[in-house]
Amino acid sequence: MTSLVDEIRGYIVAEFLDGEDTAELTSDFDLINSGVVDSLGVVRIVSHISRTYSIPTDDIPLTPDGFRSIGAISAFVENATKTAA
Repeated sequence: MTSLVDEIRGYIVAEFLDGEDTAELTSDFDLINSGVVDSLGVVRIVSHISRTYSIPTDDIPLTPDGFRSIGAISAFVENATKTAA
């Protein structure tokens, strides 16, 4: 079974870093400051987590800190799915 962090990392790699070296892409790697994810990328990530984890888009705060790292995204999804359960 794939962990939440692994799934989100896989999505980031496939959508934003396909074919690039991902050795530095740890769970605390800054996706925004590094330029991996821009504002449109945040919207794509929001869409992905909304579809994949059945979190209503209106319940997803669009703040940069919430999408700054794989760890931050994973923590949000984990908290949001616990709250919904």
